[in-house]
Parts: sequence; C-alpha cells; structure tokens
Amino acid sequence: MKNKHYPLLIIGGGPAGLSAAALAAEHGLACALIDEQAEPGGQIYRAIESIPEPHAKLLGSEYQRGKGLAQAFRNSSADYLPETRVWSLNADLQIGATRQDQAYMLSAERIIIASGAMERPVPFPGWTLPGVMQAGAGQILFKTAGLVPDNGVVLAGSGPLLLLLAWQYLHAGVEIKALLDVTPLGNHLTALPKLPKALLAHHYLTKGIAYQIDLKRAGVPMYLGVSDLKAEGDEKLQTVQFKHRGKTKTLESELLLTHFGVIPQIALTEAAGCRHDWDGNQQCWRPQHDDWGKTSIEKLWIAGDGAGINGARSAEHAGRLAALDVLQSLKLIAVEKRDQLSKKDRQWMLADRHIRPFLEAYFQLPKSLLTVPQDDTVVCRCEEISAGEIRAQVNNGHDNSNQLKYFTRCGMGPCQGRQCSNAVAHIVADCSGKNIPETGLFRGRPPIAPLTLKQLAAMDVEEQT
Repeated sequence: MKNKHYPLLIIGGGPAGLSAAALAAEHGLACALIDEQAEPGGQIYRAIESIPEPHAKLLGSEYQRGKGLAQAFRNSSADYLPETRVWSLNADLQIGATRQDQAYMLSAERIIIASGAMERPVPFPGWTLPGVMQAGAGQILFKTAGLVPDNGVVLAGSGPLLLLLAWQYLHAGVEIKALLDVTPLGNHLTALPKLPKALLAHHYLTKGIAYQIDLKRAGVPMYLGVSDLKAEGDEKLQTVQFKHRGKTKTLESELLLTHFGVIPQIALTEAAGCRHDWDGNQQCWRPQHDDWGKTSIEKLWIAGDGAGINGARSAEHAGRLAALDVLQSLKLIAVEKRDQLSKKDRQWMLADRHIRPFLEAYFQLPKSLLTVPQDDTVVCRCEEISAGEIRAQVNNGHDNSNQLKYFTRCGMGPCQGRQCSNAVAHIVADCSGKNIPETGLFRGRPPIAPLTLKQLAAMDVEEQT
C-alpha cells in the first residue's frame, strides 16, 4: 500500500473501473484502483493479460476487446492494488480492505464503485448438489486455467451468456448434451414492439443469431420454454429433469451449468447506505444514481453494471462519465469542459443501450421460477433455510425481508445475503401479496466479505482512525 488516502479510489477492475482510472490519471488526478483479482479485467475480461491466444480466440472478439482497456490502464499513472478485497465502506468514504492477509483502512475524497454484476442465484430443486454450478464458474475455469468439461454438460437457464457459453464450449470441443431455455415463449410477443429500436444495436442480435445457427448445425439439442427444472442424484448430480411441451424429460449428466441473467453487485452501496430502487424490468435492486453515476451519498459514484445491467461496452462509457464528474467536482476541469468531453461517451453509451429494453423483455424470467414453489428447496445455502421455512414466517406476519432475516438467519451467513436476498424478496412478496419494494431490502452491514479476527486485530491504531 503506497498510500492510505487518495483523492480518488476506484473499486473494481472491470471495464468501468479501468476506464475511469485511466481517464482520471490522464487528467493528473492521483488515484488508485482496488480489485480482488490478480490482473485487471474484471469478470468479463478475466485473465485477459495472461490467457493463451488460442483460448482468447475461442472466447470471441468481445472478450479480446479487454486487452486494450487493460493496456491503457497499465500505461496510466494510477496506482494498482490487486488481490485486495474490500470488506467495509461507509458514508464517510472510509474503506476497509485486506491484502496479503493484512487488513487496512483507506480513505478518499471521492470514490467510484465499479464492482460490476453477479449471476442471479435462482434456487430450484437440487441446485445445491455437487455437479450443479453457475455458467459463470464454467467461464472462469476456461479463462483462467483452460479447463472445460471432459464428460459433457447440460446448460440451463436464460439470457445471452448461456448462449455465448454454449458457443464457446462448442468450439472448444465440449459435448453439449442439451441447452434448456426456461424463457417463457410468451416473452417473444412482449419483446416484439421493442425490436425496431433494438435493431439500432443490431450487432448484438446478429451475433446471437450466429451462435444459434452454429449450435443447430452442430446438432446441439435446444429445448425452448422449459419449466420445472430439477437436478437429481444421490450425493451428486446424476440426472437433469425438466418439462417441455407438457412432457417430462430426463437427461443423464454429471454436470449442469445454469444461468438466469445477471444482477448488480450492491453489497458496497448497501454498506455505504445508498438508496436503492427496485427495477421491475431487470427484476433486481439497483442503487439510485444520476446521469453521471453519482449516488444518494455525496462524493460517491457508481459505474458499470453495478448501477444497472447494460453490458461491458456501456460500462466503459459509464466509467469515463463518472471520472469526468469526479474531476469537475474536484475543480480540476470546468463544467463546460466536462460536458464537452462527455459528448461522445454519452452518444456511444446511448447507442449501445438501444438493445436493453428488448433483451429485458425477451429474457424476463417467469414468476413461477423466481418464487420457488417447492417448500423443501433450500434458498439460503449458508444457513440452510428452505422456501417452506420462509413462507412459514411470512404466514406468521413477518412480511418484511429484514424481519425474516432476524427470525430465520437468512442473509447472515458468509455470503451476507448476496446469494439469497433476491430470491427471498420474490418469495416474501409472493407469499404476502405485497410488491417487492414494500417488503424491503436486506440491510447491509460490515464485514461484507470474510474477515478474520486476526486480520482485524493486526490493524494498528493509526490505520483504524
């Protein structure tokens, strides 16, 4: 740690964070980027600097775009704090972080949170069995170690990433036993009026169509409108069961990778006390922010998918817009200069987002999946709380997420609610007959990431203040 205080701290090394840091440093602002990973890139461009070229080509041109962002950041004067995990953030812009098993307290005059998104956890029968993983985990193994399934895989869920991973695995020689799409067929009609605007960002649509054509030519079984997804097995996954066109089907598989879209990582904005809104289109909570990414807390900005899901390209522009507003707030550039420099990024970002309303309507998840109809399905993996236990508390009058947290310990485990809060919100709202905004959001409390007493005790008095 070169310094304990910076004019600007940026949390997250994905496209938004890299772009923000490079631009801020270009204008002479002393800043540092904090990231959990050992290399820049975030989840979307993970291992972009070290991945072998043949593997990078298999992952596609969108992935390879990350090389330029990482290089621009490396060439900047911004400090870089890799392998650093943030476990606390408050409204006074004080950050608790651990690096190399040592805990530190950092502070800043301005902070940009660029922590990105996470895969939406959706509980379904058998989702805790060994052999059931999220699709993002499959991508991470491919990007960081070149590992792919050697005995075939079933892919299930909804969203563009599922199709992308299937295409990547196909070109890596993986046997794809089936692709099970849980997207309701009725979504096609709902999304149709939004298609003309989406055609303004047609490159996304043409890539998706190309992926589907390649998969069909390769003979990959693709089931649309799937429901009642179940993972079954004794101690580990053995079969995947689902309904298609009214008939129950079963596939043998040792590996099931699921994906149900992505949602913003809001642990940091929750901990800081930012206000959040429920986004019905994206079916998730997201922090309130203005056009520059400024949150409800003074001197705290949010950029990228952590502010709302818009994709990697949009995140680049959002990172630069946040950095420009930070520069203006510190009087390093005038308002007129900020507005002038932001014009192209705003234009590119708006053009890139033309596709979002169509995607949000097309991939809207069915209520039956999100409300978890089976009472014995585990919802909170950390505390092993089932959907039935949650419903029992709601029926006892505890129809608020934080009341439920108190009575069941949902959200009190090591993940601090990141893996269950969204699912709990849907179940409580469905059972109580309330809207999700009425049932509330888990209150975030530090530490938001694992921290040992040894690490906490090792901080000296100066660091703690």
